[in-house]
Amino acid sequence: MTWLGIDYGQKRIGLALAHSTVAMPLRTLIKSTRERLFADFLAILDEYAISGIVLGLPVDMHGQETLTTRQVRNFHDSLARRTAVPLYLVNEALTSFEAQERLHAAGVPAHKHEAMLDQMAAVIILETFLENRAGDDISAC
Repeated sequence: MTWLGIDYGQKRIGLALAHSTVAMPLRTLIKSTRERLFADFLAILDEYAISGIVLGLPVDMHGQETLTTRQVRNFHDSLARRTAVPLYLVNEALTSFEAQERLHAAGVPAHKHEAMLDQMAAVIILETFLENRAGDDISAC
């Protein structure tokens, strides 16, 4: 199976790809128009023959939903109306922090972190899903 991980943000959307259990950064989409955004996603789904989409769900440190959570849920619903590919939501708490730490540990220069941060967060979201999936029965939403 080929999985697409998504770190949805206000300006940028980080993407990661996994074939079976290994997740790798794919690219970062810069948000422009809604139509362009969904056209880009549908093209990626076709290009990589995506079997499942894993979308990070941001909640606060107490597990409560926020404005950003609602925006991600709206994005999820809009994407679900445009594709039959199953979508899964994964708690993305602290993924940006962990992504920053991984980039630093890998020796990536600080001036390149912004360009790679969203992709690395998408990798972590996808890894979290794949690890949980190995032990549990996760269903699409």
